[in-house]
Parts: sequence; C-alpha cells; structure tokens
Amino acid sequence: MTASRAVVERLLAEGATVYGINTGFGKLSEVSIPAEQLVDLQVNLVRSHACGVGDSLTEAEIRGMLLLRANVLAKGTSGTRVLVAKQLLAMLEKRVHPVIPARGSVGASGDLAPLAHLALGLIGEGEVFYRGQRVSAKEALHAAGLQPLTLAAKEGLALLNGTQAMAAVGGLSLLRAERVARLANLAGAMTLEALKGTPVAFDARIHAARPHPGQQEVARHLRTLLADSEIRESHREHDPRVQDAYCLRCMPQVHGAVLDGLAHGRRVLEIEMGSATDNPLVFVSEDNADGATPDEILSGGNFHGAPLAHAFDYAAIVLTDLMSICERRIDRLVNPDLNEGLPPFLTPQAGVSSGYMIAHVAAAALLTEARVLSHPASVDSVPTSGGKEDHVSMGMTAAWKLRQIVENAEAVLAIELMAAAEGLEYRRPLKPAVRVGEAWMQVRQVVARLERDRALQPDIEHLRAAILAGDFDDWVR
Repeated sequence: MTASRAVVERLLAEGATVYGINTGFGKLSEVSIPAEQLVDLQVNLVRSHACGVGDSLTEAEIRGMLLLRANVLAKGTSGTRVLVAKQLLAMLEKRVHPVIPARGSVGASGDLAPLAHLALGLIGEGEVFYRGQRVSAKEALHAAGLQPLTLAAKEGLALLNGTQAMAAVGGLSLLRAERVARLANLAGAMTLEALKGTPVAFDARIHAARPHPGQQEVARHLRTLLADSEIRESHREHDPRVQDAYCLRCMPQVHGAVLDGLAHGRRVLEIEMGSATDNPLVFVSEDNADGATPDEILSGGNFHGAPLAHAFDYAAIVLTDLMSICERRIDRLVNPDLNEGLPPFLTPQAGVSSGYMIAHVAAAALLTEARVLSHPASVDSVPTSGGKEDHVSMGMTAAWKLRQIVENAEAVLAIELMAAAEGLEYRRPLKPAVRVGEAWMQVRQVVARLERDRALQPDIEHLRAAILAGDFDDWVR
C-alpha cells in the first residue's frame, strides 16, 4: 500500500495527468484539475455521488461493506494511504455504521452511490448508526474516539469504485440461501414420512448413474435423515403405489441442482472478495523474467459487477425453483385428494376449522412474488454518465432481489416444516425416522400442535426466526 501510494504522489509531483487523480470523472475525465483543487475534487466526488434512495441497508450488510472495502484497499493497487483502510476497520471495530440507502446503484462503475454514503461516514458527514441510534457521522466519530478522515488525491475515487455493496448484500443472502437449500432436505424428509412415501428413489446407485455433486449430496442427506423409520416399515410390503410424485421422488435432482447453482455463486463471490475492483489501478515496478516493469497507473473495468450480477440472478432463479417444489409438497400435505389419508387441511374439524388451508395460500403468494423477482436484473442495462458508462451490470438490483427471495424461501420452508410436523401427528403411534423425529421435536419446541384454529402468522415468524438463529443447523449438516 505504501509503495503504490508513493507512485501516486510521485506522478503528481511530476505533473503527469492521470484519470481520477487530477482529472474529472466519467464523462468529465478530459477535464484537468489544478493541484490546489485536488482535495476539493475528492470531497466533491463523495458528496455528489451520495444520492442513494430508500431504506438503509442492514447493519450486517454495512459491516460487510466496511470489511470488503478495507480488503480491496489492502491489496495495494488502489494508491491510498494505509490510514484509509485503518479508518474503515476502526469504524467496524467501534460499530460506527454509515447509513447507506439500498437503492441507486447500477453496478458500474461499481456501487457508486452506496459506497459514496460509506465514504461520507469516513469524512464525518452524513448519518451513521451508532449505539442503536441514527446520529450524525461527526457526532458518532467523536463519541467513538475517531477523527474524520481528510481525503488526499485519488482516495475519494478509491473508496467509490467497486462492487462491495452488491457483494455484501448478495453474499449474506447467498449464505442464508445455502442454509435454506439444505433445510429443504429436512422439510422434504418430514413431508415424505407424513405422506408415507418411499426412500427408494434416493438409492445411491441411482445417483451414481448421474453424478452431479449436489444431487449426490442431497441423496446422501435424505438417506441419513430417513434411516430407521417405523412409518416406512409399516407400508413396505402392502403399498399399491409404485412411485411417489415428483416433488418427493425428485428431491435429489431438484434440491441438488439448487445446491450446485449456489455453489457457483459462492465461487464467484470468493474470488470477488479477494479482488481489486478499483479504477484506475496502481502497479508498482518489479523485476521479473522479462526485465523490469515500470510504475504504472492503468485504467480498466474491474469495477463492473457482471460476475456478481450473473451469479446472484442464477441464485435467485434456483432458489425460486426450490420454493416451487416446497409449495407442491405443502399442497400434498393439506389437499384431501392427495394427502394419503391425512385429515383435510390437517385439521380434525374440517369445515368448522380451516387448519393449514391459508398457510398454503401464503406459501403460494410468496412463491409468486419470488417468480416475479427472479427475472434477471443482469439482462438489463441503462447507459449513464453521458454515455461514457454505456453498459452497466445492475448487480445491486440482483443482490437485493436475491435477499427478498431468500426471506420468502425461509417463510415457505417454515410453513412446510409446520405442516409436515402436523402430518406426522396423525401417523402416531408409528415413529418416523430417528433424525426426522428429532427435528419434529425441535419444531414442537417452537410451534404447538394445531388442535383448533389459531392465527398462524406468529408460528410462521417464530419458526422462521428459529431457522435464522441456527436451531435446525444440526439437521442441515
């Protein structure tokens, strides 16, 4: 970092013209800026770009941005002073979190508006979250024992160019999506038991014949979850059904494809988290086999969010498909034409009581919303900055759409877990598979049996909160 900063300062001293250091930005890159206005140039850049709209990102997402932005600077290609990265980490440590509106980024030249709001906090302007309150950045920095940062040449631009907003929002959403995808195996196993289905379709030989990694993982997981089941043994010999419906039989193929899609997103994200996404980039001279390379500051496009935008759109699509198969299983649990002898809508007083009828309706509504949201953001582009930035990624839009889909998926999974647990009540005294029985008891610690109609919204939210808190992670693993 120190070496790349020295290159910036040397070129300034020599009077060289370098984009973003002593020129305007975007369409104004041909405008040269005199030395006495370079500090104003950086501050004005931050202020002018801080024009996000809507509600703020969550504090977890803002913390992700602080960490990821510090990591970009620490690669030593941004040409900033070390103290800029230290200021980011100090704010992280002291829990001074800039208020960052969620909307207003097109994902190239990176997340300009969100990162500008982040940079405002560093220089003591704008608002931050601090100790549970929304206060001025200047006030919070003082209370935390920190000084507002005075930006030097290149540093405003170095804080704004990059993909850290979409990476933080999308990355945290991907992490939750991975949990949801594996939790769907548990919910599906519970549903299979409640519907007296067969685990034959999960035989290892079937999946060795089509060895997609996710498919094999899900089949293994289901075999583990469904081992030693009294319910299964009760209908092994005298069941007229030859095979189950696709939503049960094809769980390895569908859930597995979801896992593979999310794994792709993780690989892209992990590369991005360790990448230099600034522009221009500073390269310090070094000796190599071809001789010495000079100090150079090169303009490129590493700020473009296409890799993340594509990955998040893909994740949104596969997660919506996961919700679709879960919704079909919920329908089979409550639908008296399909639920293998369970009471209509899982209530002993069908007619006077509606049971889980509208819980299924809620799942259908959440699925429909996810289908709308899963339309890819990355296929769209609106030219900006006077046509200079003529192809953009819409990666931030892809990230926050993924976040909403994940939230919907968590609720749908909560509904399936509740309904499957209710279905198992009607298979007593037969016991389900050991691991399914343990998960059933975990559900019952959060949601009581539905012996008469009650408002189910608190049950759904409590179970969703338990999922987020990791209460089912033993079965997810």
